[in-house]
Amino acid sequence: MTALYDLLPGVYQRRDAGSGYALRGLLAVIEEQRDILSAAIDQLYDDCFIETCQDWLVPYLGELVGYQVLHGYEEALGAGTPEADQLLQAIASRRDVADTIGTRRRKGTLALLQDLSADVAGWPARAVEFRRLLAFAQPVRLMNTDTRARLRTGQAVDVRRSGRLARLGGPFDDLAHAVDVRRITSTLGAGRYGIDEVGLFVWRLGSYSITHGPAYCNDRDRARFTFSILGHDTALGVRPVPEPTPSHLADDTDVPGFLRRQAFERDPAQYYGPARSLCIWLSGNEGTESVPLSQIVPADLSGWGYTPAKGQVAVDPELGRIAFSPRSSPDLGVWVSYRYLFAADIGGGEYPRAAAPAGATLYPVGAGQQYATITAALTQWQADKAGPQPPQQAVVELHGSVAYQEQLDITVDLGDRLTLRASPGSRPVIRLLDWYANRPDALRITGTGTGSGAPPQVTLDGLLVTGRSIRVQGAIGQLLLTDCTLVPGWSLDQDCTCQHPDEPSLELSDTTACVQVERSILGSIRVIRDEVHEEPSPLFLSDSVLDSCARDGFALSGGDDRYADVVLSMRRTTVLGRLRPHALGTVENSIVTGRFEVAGRQQGCVRFCWVAPGSSIPRHFHCEPELSGDPLRVVPQFTSEQYGTPGYAQLSRNGPAQIASGADDGAEMGAFHDLFQPQRLANLSLRLAEYTPAGCDAGIIIVT
Repeated sequence: MTALYDLLPGVYQRRDAGSGYALRGLLAVIEEQRDILSAAIDQLYDDCFIETCQDWLVPYLGELVGYQVLHGYEEALGAGTPEADQLLQAIASRRDVADTIGTRRRKGTLALLQDLSADVAGWPARAVEFRRLLAFAQPVRLMNTDTRARLRTGQAVDVRRSGRLARLGGPFDDLAHAVDVRRITSTLGAGRYGIDEVGLFVWRLGSYSITHGPAYCNDRDRARFTFSILGHDTALGVRPVPEPTPSHLADDTDVPGFLRRQAFERDPAQYYGPARSLCIWLSGNEGTESVPLSQIVPADLSGWGYTPAKGQVAVDPELGRIAFSPRSSPDLGVWVSYRYLFAADIGGGEYPRAAAPAGATLYPVGAGQQYATITAALTQWQADKAGPQPPQQAVVELHGSVAYQEQLDITVDLGDRLTLRASPGSRPVIRLLDWYANRPDALRITGTGTGSGAPPQVTLDGLLVTGRSIRVQGAIGQLLLTDCTLVPGWSLDQDCTCQHPDEPSLELSDTTACVQVERSILGSIRVIRDEVHEEPSPLFLSDSVLDSCARDGFALSGGDDRYADVVLSMRRTTVLGRLRPHALGTVENSIVTGRFEVAGRQQGCVRFCWVAPGSSIPRHFHCEPELSGDPLRVVPQFTSEQYGTPGYAQLSRNGPAQIASGADDGAEMGAFHDLFQPQRLANLSLRLAEYTPAGCDAGIIIVT
């Protein structure tokens, strides 16, 4: 029945029923066209508004109000990654077009510039008007309330106030400065402290959490701990809080910056607590009370020179250290929650994760879960495989950001599909200790070659492995490492130096496994195979960091530093060290700091990469420094090359533009390609030029 047919008198409906409902069929066709026309008319009305218009109309409505489409739209549209989708939403969003009129009404305000940074580039920011920081001579006879405030700004520096001196030159600097006649937008030498200059300080590093994880105890002194379970010093970050009003200027609690000693001492309640930047427990039970704020003492623990009194807990946020009184050192362990800074969601971390595959058998591991240890879950999986209904796919899920200290030996048969993964919001740590004196203590994954079905598949997802390597051997079809960290050099010293720089993080020993590494950080890879009788195995790296712990060390090699019997393919990867693969597939948008030596150069392609001079690679296209012809200046520069530091593998802000925007789509080469930072910077500069206060110059100053 149709709506039009229902409107007919009953006599016509009865006559139509006698003729086989021919009239009803005709009215159904007419009503279908009526519905299409009605929907088109309704859509015409909806297309008049940015909130309800069709996607293809957004640029046209934007043009009506003078909206400028930002750079990188085409590149982000075709990338298909989560970071690209985020960038796409920023540069062509309905909200941006809808807010154009309101934003123009706020033109010239500092709070607007901060909002532009968050909306356009996704970077938290603080806008500073530098003319308010200039030293000046004020007539005393014209004294009023505003003059008194200005006199306090223009006064000489009080060297006794260390908190203000620590902020010197930064985004929260409030000291008086002499005038700088250079413009902040100058390419030859940017100035800051001028009458017409406005600076937008931006934070590129994100603030990541570790929730109720174990601290590291210094065995030589049981009263000394580090927040990082790896035992190295790490600067703690601030957990940003939302700004209260749109007109609020960001302060040090609103941005993902480093937590300074002076700020922590000035207001410890602002940063300490279960839902704040850091917190400490003296029991492993999450339901227990944390250490009271009254017992927390901000301190400088450099050289461990400060000893707290009994009942006090000294915390150094700049080094990530904790000290107890020797008389009251904890016996049940120390657990901590804290924030650390890093560039992207790469490596192990408390990131959102996809749900377990449908139909997979789940083996939950952790406190309060079905299994207390990984070994117990794997043992149950092996028992279930021998039962009447063996699981087709098994998922061993680790809950909590805790440490699992076990000797793991994983055996897989033909047809097995095993996933060892972190639960959403967790970063489990697998600590491989010195268990045996007469055999290696690596995490072993062995394919038996028995059973029936396809070659086994093993997936490691969201894990941090320290202490030893992962050793893969036997008949395995695929090994997938995603969002994992295999600590380079197995473990770290206090200053983030690798303790075993010559040891590999991943060993492929006489295995047929196709290894795929995605969004991970790992040390060197060593391949030991029979090159004569076996075909090279494929090795894929994408959006990852491969670290040899030394620029002249081998990040990929065979036994005795020979060629690794693999066919290497890399996309968006940073390699700190040398590579020696047998052959190549496609290598693009990557950085290899050491010599790149390929045995078989008849196949493969290297494109849009930085390759060290003297390398032996197949055909290559648009690679640096060969393209620019300047091998002395076009060299990768990193904020840090030591794992465990906040700027690890991040390109330096003063590095060459040929690398910072040398990828095929104009983004940077290396592991952080998909952050699209050159496009973000260009788009933010475009918006600043549009909304800068009249008569002023606005410049972008990168903080992290």
